[in-house]
Amino acid sequence: MLPSIPVIRLRSFPVEIAWRLIVSVLCGVGIWSSWNFLRADNLAHLDTATSLRAAIHLEPDAWKYSMRLAALDEAPGQQLLETVVKLDPYNAEADIELSLRLEAAGNYSQAETLLQNAFAIDHTFLPRWSLANFYFRRDNMPAFWHWARMAADIPSDQTEPLFELCWRASTDPNEISRNILNDNPELIAKYLSFLLDKNQLPAAAEIADRLMRFGDPATDNPFEFSVINRLIGAGDGSTAKALWSALIEKHWVVAEQTEPNNPNFARDPLPVGFDWALNSSSGVRSWLGTPGLETEFSGRQPEECKIAEQYLVLSPGNYVLEYAYLTAGIAPETGLKWQIIAPASETPLAESLDLSSESLDEVKLAFTVSPSTPVTILRLHYRRDLGTPRIAGTLTIRSVQIHPGS
Repeated sequence: MLPSIPVIRLRSFPVEIAWRLIVSVLCGVGIWSSWNFLRADNLAHLDTATSLRAAIHLEPDAWKYSMRLAALDEAPGQQLLETVVKLDPYNAEADIELSLRLEAAGNYSQAETLLQNAFAIDHTFLPRWSLANFYFRRDNMPAFWHWARMAADIPSDQTEPLFELCWRASTDPNEISRNILNDNPELIAKYLSFLLDKNQLPAAAEIADRLMRFGDPATDNPFEFSVINRLIGAGDGSTAKALWSALIEKHWVVAEQTEPNNPNFARDPLPVGFDWALNSSSGVRSWLGTPGLETEFSGRQPEECKIAEQYLVLSPGNYVLEYAYLTAGIAPETGLKWQIIAPASETPLAESLDLSSESLDEVKLAFTVSPSTPVTILRLHYRRDLGTPRIAGTLTIRSVQIHPGS
């Protein structure tokens, strides 16, 4: 039997070779393209005008290179940005940058169109902010306020610059709040801080009241306290007191509608002028406990120091300060006294006798507030009397209250 002879299909060779050639060419093109991309990317990372031009030569469709070169080289900037916009029609940042170049060249209509297009494709803060700036520069106030409000609607770290721009448009805080504020407590709180920085205290008080309507005491009480303390410092006791009363009535704080507040020292003080401030000094330690306010003197304290104080807003008239206290280990002529102080001059309007009693003692002190003293300070004060040693022992204040006098 004859051996079988293999059949050779000659026609299959050209097809197979052709496919191999096509694959080889495609692989070569891919390798070349990848190599160009890597070279262009490495050049772009050098971040110089020369390296970026070389990167663009290798990868002319890579719009990011043109965008960066436009930032580095002012001369061809407009042309580069026009290229970017053509390569990436949905690039809002390129629209904004190109609009600035066109506006500087006096092409206001085209610049406006680009900014509107940027907002159409990107509803974030930057296009809104850019439009507000554009209309501010064009002195188109209705459009400016519209876009300022639109920008304020978006949470951003750029809120303070937005407020500054609004302040350049109008130094009337009420006009700004009418035009851009919404019910977002974060925005309201930021505007409140801005007003405090501008020392616009009456307007800040109004915004603090607005913050109470929409905010949360857990996060926003520090802003409220800042406004109250600034108002007290400015001598606007009535506005400060009204805001403090609102905080109490709306249960934003746990406090009493008394003068002074926290009269029995039954809770920790709040960080606000209308509650107790305990002043620590070397050799003096104060704390609030079940018996009341307790202060321990080591005998090494300064010759003069404040123990505790609280701001008061009292209408003009006569008053009586009533306090209950006892001391332990403190001899007479202690130098410990209650004082009613006029903050502007630090002058005592009234001053108690020295506090020294081994048993509970209840004392009354009459004083008068004049119309020229809108804010007073109730202060527990120590000053060593001449010829006496520094006291060492404990003072306990059980309670302190102020009532209208005859």
